[in-house]
Amino acid sequence: MIGTPDGEPVQETREVAPDGREPLPEARELLNRLAARGWTIGVAESLTGGLLTASIVDVPGASTRLRGAVVAYATDLKHAILGVDAGLLAVHGPVHPDVARQMAVGVRGVTGQDGVPADVGVSTTGVAGPSASDGHPPGTVFIGVATPAGTSVVSLLLEGDRDAIRRETVRRALRAVVEAV
Repeated sequence: MIGTPDGEPVQETREVAPDGREPLPEARELLNRLAARGWTIGVAESLTGGLLTASIVDVPGASTRLRGAVVAYATDLKHAILGVDAGLLAVHGPVHPDVARQMAVGVRGVTGQDGVPADVGVSTTGVAGPSASDGHPPGTVFIGVATPAGTSVVSLLLEGDRDAIRRETVRRALRAVVEAV
């Protein structure tokens, strides 16, 4: 309990998502940094299947910074919606650092407005498991981040079950964007 100036107790309040979860501190920090710069963000997800976007939306006021998201789980959607090079996908498949990079760049355009891209794009692609995919073991993750200053990719090999890999990918993606912003 926190006391008021006149000594009356005041109940502390916590921001809680509709499902009872508290927003991730990394998501709150990301939105604060975006707000400080006046920037917006677009999200492209494969591996995380919407979990990254949900983590951002858990923070009250996210709508002022989050332009939108694309869950491009199928490989062909990465090309058709996000503009990932079809040749790259044909040769390397969807689990590749350049795919993550192109997804992040592509989502900036898709979530932009009036021909102006969103300021930041972030993407997730990889293998959550339970088995390998295209020769990549579970836990292989690539996170792409695109800003006006350039693009970067974080390559990870995470351990754990499918759920743990997806949740850790969200945390790492949020951190990667915070560092880029």
